[in-house]
Amino acid sequence: MGKTHPGIDAALRDFLLQQKVFFVATAPAATDGHLNLSPKGLDSFFVLGPHSVAYLDFNGSGVETIAHLRDDGRIVFLFCAFEGPPKIVRLHGRARAIEPGDPEFETWRERIPAGAAVRSVIVADLDRVSDSCGYGVPRLRFVGERDQLQRWAERKGEDGLRDYRRRNNARSIDGLPGLRRRDS
Repeated sequence: MGKTHPGIDAALRDFLLQQKVFFVATAPAATDGHLNLSPKGLDSFFVLGPHSVAYLDFNGSGVETIAHLRDDGRIVFLFCAFEGPPKIVRLHGRARAIEPGDPEFETWRERIPAGAAVRSVIVADLDRVSDSCGYGVPRLRFVGERDQLQRWAERKGEDGLRDYRRRNNARSIDGLPGLRRRDS
């Protein structure tokens, strides 16, 4: 059934990169804060090594993941096979947000699609890689990517996106600091 792996090997890497959607969960350090679980997609996930992964964090209405990582750092990724043989993979670790304007962000420029509304890159160092059966996960068919985020970002333009981040990504729902560089 379930297994803990020493890291991401070639077979796990292939499985992770084939999934069209994954989920990210974070929590603030305070026990009374809100947990966050976010779906991710749009071909934004990268395996950097056996114990390191990253994803492009697109503009959004909230900033929970970034705020929680600044506050606590813990993260878990969940990948489910909705097509093909059943399987679930969880990646536990600690992560950080790299924002435009941070020196490290420039090393990511070539991996970001032109015009993508990326507000940060989330990089995680993993301390646990595990899988389980996934027998209870339904089979679903991938129909296609949604284009609404890209169209929304194009309509806003760079100035509009900066304004949106200033208004909506400064603080989490629990009041934790969000984006550092709301002007970028």
